[in-house]
Amino acid sequence: AELAAATGNAFDRLFLERMIEHHRGAVTMVENLLEQRGAAQDSQLFAFTSDVTSDQTAEIDRMDAMLAGLSPDPRVGLAAGFDDAGQAASNMALVATRAKPAGFFDPRRPAGRRQAAEEEAEEAEEEEEDPQRRGLLSFGITDLAFAGDRLFVGSYHGFNTYGIETPAAPRLIASVVCPGGQGDVSVVGDLLIMSVEQTRGRLDCGLQGVAEPVSAERFRGLRIFDISDLRRPRQVAAVQTCRGSHTHTVVTDPDEAGDVYVYGAGAAPVRSGDELAGCSDAPPAENPDTALFRIDVIRIPLARPEEARIVSRPAVFRDPDTGALAGLWRGGDHGPGTQRTAESSRCHDITAFPEIGLAAGACSGNGILLDISDPVNPVRVDEVVDPGFAYWHSATFNNDGTKVIFTDEWGGGGRPRCRASDPRDGGANAIFDIVDGRLQFRSYYKLPAPQTERENCVAHNGSLVPVPGRDIMVQAWYQGGISVFDFTDSSNPVEIAFFDRGPIDAERFVMGGFWSSYWYRGYIYASEIARGLDVLELLPSEHLTEHEIAAAATAVSPAAFNAQQQRRVDWPARPVVARAYLDQLARSDTLGAERRTALSDLLGRVDETGSGSDTAVAAALAAAADEVQNAGAEAAGRSRQRLEALADTLQGLAERLR
Repeated sequence: AELAAATGNAFDRLFLERMIEHHRGAVTMVENLLEQRGAAQDSQLFAFTSDVTSDQTAEIDRMDAMLAGLSPDPRVGLAAGFDDAGQAASNMALVATRAKPAGFFDPRRPAGRRQAAEEEAEEAEEEEEDPQRRGLLSFGITDLAFAGDRLFVGSYHGFNTYGIETPAAPRLIASVVCPGGQGDVSVVGDLLIMSVEQTRGRLDCGLQGVAEPVSAERFRGLRIFDISDLRRPRQVAAVQTCRGSHTHTVVTDPDEAGDVYVYGAGAAPVRSGDELAGCSDAPPAENPDTALFRIDVIRIPLARPEEARIVSRPAVFRDPDTGALAGLWRGGDHGPGTQRTAESSRCHDITAFPEIGLAAGACSGNGILLDISDPVNPVRVDEVVDPGFAYWHSATFNNDGTKVIFTDEWGGGGRPRCRASDPRDGGANAIFDIVDGRLQFRSYYKLPAPQTERENCVAHNGSLVPVPGRDIMVQAWYQGGISVFDFTDSSNPVEIAFFDRGPIDAERFVMGGFWSSYWYRGYIYASEIARGLDVLELLPSEHLTEHEIAAAATAVSPAAFNAQQQRRVDWPARPVVARAYLDQLARSDTLGAERRTALSDLLGRVDETGSGSDTAVAAALAAAADEVQNAGAEAAGRSRQRLEALADTLQGLAERLR
């Protein structure tokens, strides 16, 4: 009936979508059959099911390409290449690119390892000839942290420090080679904290790895570097943990004792108790002190970082009624036609928002909300599941702390999950409002441009763009590029800007794309796994005005930016902030044109006064603030909030001029 009612492009799209579902049904039947004991042992049956899977998958790929071709989006069909890939951008511009520094890429394969059998074999031969290269194959760029005019770029191979006094011309200050992955970084004062998870990690940062299954030389956990001399960082502490550290979260500012608390999230298998005392991967029923179903809380004395240690291992997945440690999602699908989701035995990312006393944990099979008023003993206050999510990866609050976005890393970041035929609720964002301390689902947001089979693409790391009066996020999607979207209306997120490159290789899959993209002091900094570092800026458009972009750049930022520690942003009382609110009120037609013009003229008078005082203008601003405040009392929802914020800004300007 739907096809009968459709015509033209809509008919073609619907036909292809339904036919892809049909072919996937055949693949699913094969999977279900082969799950039956002994099914794969029958040679004829195995040959038949292999043919079905091959043929049906080929049809899916062919139709997926046709479906993508129906999209008018300029990101579709970009030319492949490492240094010369095609680019597409809307309402943002690339202003600087920095390739990986020497020592952070294989000069024989600067684009990274290709996923082709012949090249895998070639690399294996090279490793056999040169065993010292075994620890040098993982060079992926990872997460970012900022402190003042310094940018720290993590890597599986160590980290790099850049000066960003001039954002359009980042300059490399120093490189630290220290393999171990994942290499996520945070900065607190003169300390840099780095996550280490791989078994090749060594206490001495050596390149040779660790061959023995149990070794005192192995390091997995949190490295701590003294970066007071940026050109000569030195490791001053190494906190060993049972599962290593895939990511970590700086939870608190220094307390009266000068201590900060960090949550460590390990996603790897538990190491042997012979290597680190107290480590056990036994099920909770066998060992209540198992390292599973816990996070690590680490205290770091800033004056004595060498004394950093684990102070608690809270069981944040515990069932409050039964006391069972494995109290949340146990793994598997959610019923017919739903996603197979990982068990909630660990958190991938935990984002802390100390000012509201909450943290949001993306924890494999669940999104959870934690009360962190006592950071050493966080308490779970709510949890959610989603039938379309495969692996809950990260979380971002809005500036008011009234919403949280969870991401799904379907495919683990190394798979194409943004193809035209992929479901819109898989590998996407899920937007929740926080109502009375509970998470209430509102909508999904997924990159709207279809990507190819050769581009790993899934929701990944991002941050807020601090435009006053709006909820806007910039986000990395691996080889899907960067997307900026507005989620002010939680139920209707809208993309407002993007940047993308074509696949690294036209014929074969090569791992790459943007790991993280964060707004910092007026620019977007993005870590590109295979290529290095990009710096971009937003451009005025019908979605975002020049005043709104400029107002975002005035936001009062903390001394350091660590992605998993959110801070509430405030804006100074400046004319450009007031103009940003006026633009939003014009867009929603909340204030009449005549009133907006009068306020704009008044703000022009403020500009003319400079840093001096002017009692007449101050009086006019105060009167205008009262009028806007009265208008806000008669409005509702977001319009009321913007009017009240505009009134506060006008009043602040008045006080400055008195």
